[in-house]
Amino acid sequence: MNIVQITPGAGGMYCGGCVHDNALVTALRQLGHDTLMLPLYLPLTLDEPDQSASMPVFFGGISVYLEQYAAPFRRMPRWIRRLLAARPLLKWAAGRAAKTRADQAGALTLSMLRGEAGHQAGDLDDLVGWLEAHFKPDVICLSNALLAGMARRLGTALHAPVVTLLQGEDSFLDGLPEPHRQAAWTLLRERAADVAAWIAPSQYYARRMAGRLALPDPKVHVVPNGIPLDGYRPRHASDRAPVIGYFARMCPEKGLDTLVDAFLRVKRQPELGHCRLHVGGGCGPGDAPFVRRLRERLAAAGAAPHTRFLPNADRAGKLRFYGELTVFSVPALYGEAFGLYVIEALAAGVPVVQPRHAAFPEILAATGGGVLCEPGDADALAEALSSLLRDPARADELGRNGQRIVREQFTAERMARDVLRVCETACQAARSG
Repeated sequence: MNIVQITPGAGGMYCGGCVHDNALVTALRQLGHDTLMLPLYLPLTLDEPDQSASMPVFFGGISVYLEQYAAPFRRMPRWIRRLLAARPLLKWAAGRAAKTRADQAGALTLSMLRGEAGHQAGDLDDLVGWLEAHFKPDVICLSNALLAGMARRLGTALHAPVVTLLQGEDSFLDGLPEPHRQAAWTLLRERAADVAAWIAPSQYYARRMAGRLALPDPKVHVVPNGIPLDGYRPRHASDRAPVIGYFARMCPEKGLDTLVDAFLRVKRQPELGHCRLHVGGGCGPGDAPFVRRLRERLAAAGAAPHTRFLPNADRAGKLRFYGELTVFSVPALYGEAFGLYVIEALAAGVPVVQPRHAAFPEILAATGGGVLCEPGDADALAEALSSLLRDPARADELGRNGQRIVREQFTAERMARDVLRVCETACQAARSG
């Protein structure tokens, strides 16, 4: 099968969607399918070999911005858009992305959802023209619902069904200011009709987005996320100080400040006063002030010598990071669609403590690799973490359970095979009319 995967890049910062899509494309290629990965906006930053490295960047972030806010640029010739999409220039622009205001993000989101009627219609024409000249897809896969505005034009021009992944778009859309928020949801519901099939990473998120977008049940499929398992090793007991770990974007929405509060509570217990906190994951320019305030809080509490921050680690650094942990938690405050970091920690045999909401109860029920606590409650989180730190035998059992299930059910190959089934169904439906 010929497949096109279209994924927005995050510039100089790691993002879960990019990591997920890159693993999917790698696995699809290993299964023998001709798969292109096309980056949008900015180059991808990944901890695995970049499957989009040889491809041009479409909808270059600089031209997209100029087309939105400077009307004359909407008529710029294609060669200028290509120049503005040069990877070195886009990498420079990535450092400016954090300065975009919320109202600007709302207007740009609406324009992208309008697709061929939006200010970036020329970029969409460029993408269609390139694919017509270079690749005949059987199916086109969009990384998230925010790209649904291009589904109609792509599907019609290339005579291929469009499948769209669902990856936590609701939190972004709900964060837009009015009137953009309601307008974006309304427009996305209209554009949803152009998508042949939707793939959610959890039952929780499938139900949530099916309700919000009025999606018919036959169009919504659940394919849990999977990861490449090379490099993950069984965790061994250690006589070193116990380590609480976090590996996700370093931002308030992921609950990092809640974890810091819980860590300080754990350290007040005499038998756990020697425990450590290791924080890894994506940290962009917009996250730096928040991280600085957390480090100042830790220093004021005398805990700075017992903490370590590892921003934007590569894959080898990430694997070493997980290998040092005793217990793991990302106490996200919003409705996380899946949480790739949960199965990464479990793949390393590290038990997890997660909030009792969103997709986390579903994932922990499937893996048996951790415990749940009340969301947004530093005291409850501290107690759950402490209970595992005081009971190494139970922590080891949970870690082993989770690791076994992840290796059986949450691999990148299994994810790719399940996505292929959805794509094949969409192609069959398109052929039958």
